[in-house]
Amino acid sequence: MFAARGLVETVKEPPSSQNAGAPGGSPVSIVGAGPAGLAAAIAVTRAGGTARVFEQHGDVGGRFHGDFQGLENWTSRTDILDELTAMGVEPRFDHTPFKEFVVFDLRGRDYVCRSARPLFYIVRRGAEPGTLDQGLKAVAIEQGVEVRFNERVESLPEGGIVAHGPRRADGIVVGQVFDTDAPNGAFGIVSNDIAPYGYAYLLVCNGRATLATCMFADFHNERKYLDRASRFFEQHVGVRVEQARPFGGFGNFAPDTPLRRGRLLYAGEAAGLQDALFGFGMRLAMLSGHLAGKAIVRGQAESYEVAVAKRITPLLKASATNRYLFELLGARGQRYLMRWASRSDDIGGWFHRNYYARGRTRLLYPWVRWRRSRQPIQPAHVREDCDCTWCRCQHEQQGLAVT
Repeated sequence: MFAARGLVETVKEPPSSQNAGAPGGSPVSIVGAGPAGLAAAIAVTRAGGTARVFEQHGDVGGRFHGDFQGLENWTSRTDILDELTAMGVEPRFDHTPFKEFVVFDLRGRDYVCRSARPLFYIVRRGAEPGTLDQGLKAVAIEQGVEVRFNERVESLPEGGIVAHGPRRADGIVVGQVFDTDAPNGAFGIVSNDIAPYGYAYLLVCNGRATLATCMFADFHNERKYLDRASRFFEQHVGVRVEQARPFGGFGNFAPDTPLRRGRLLYAGEAAGLQDALFGFGMRLAMLSGHLAGKAIVRGQAESYEVAVAKRITPLLKASATNRYLFELLGARGQRYLMRWASRSDDIGGWFHRNYYARGRTRLLYPWVRWRRSRQPIQPAHVREDCDCTWCRCQHEQQGLAVT
């Protein structure tokens, strides 16, 4: 079912045909104008097809409030900006490289970690100028992508790409955005007293700051943990939180979520493609969208699963395994790990090696996967014969509320 027609930003109306996305054919339908959806649309147009993106909000970045996020740069030897450019996703957004970050333990001991090349790029998310979301939208529209805002799409009978973001909460983030005169810096803390089974961070960049706690448990007490994180960083970094603007969100970490159901391809967090250790997901979202767009415009949907299995799944399995080991260490073991990591001359290379420790992942991931299968919440889209963008069938059969 399609919602009423909303605002359209486009420069051309592609002709229709039975060959979706092919030159002269009907456009590929894409649900969600986030990084995965827009990267998919750009890939379709670069392959000679046409793309139509449906976004339920009035503009891109509607889930965000100008908060900083990190565009990670260690899972590949290729710089993320070069990788995006090669995919046609030109980095027309503000981005600041960070080669250093400071991580604390609960006692306030700091461990300075440095990288030989940018470990990550700080970007802003949201609808304001200069954000990652606005930059991707500009590139997509320039490529001829049709973006329809204020349209909620609940089914794609003809098939397409689903990139509407997460539909289950494996972890949540609550935070604050505020202005500051503090110098640029990236700070984090790993403590169950501040972020249960997760982490809290403070990112300061060019006069603005984002402070947040990412939690994997005890979600109902999120304000208590955010207050603790705020007090900790004020004490140990000296940044005062004043006139803050709150934000929040949630993420889905499910490396075994199906990537294809019938004629639908799932990309980004809609497919659970997000780093399970520290929540970096934008790079994986855009790469998965790119792979989905290329596969569907060529009429080779099954090749998407093959490409993801080769380029993304090993990273997801490694991140899930690393998260299990990190939790297993406990507070004392985590302190030793942070101390050890901070002694490296190149923390980026250290991270890269640990994400490609395939022997360890091969040995432990089956156990990690089994543990996850014992959790009560299962991926939402389960019926092969359903064309819902987010399958409501099982929920409706069980009489559960669907939001």
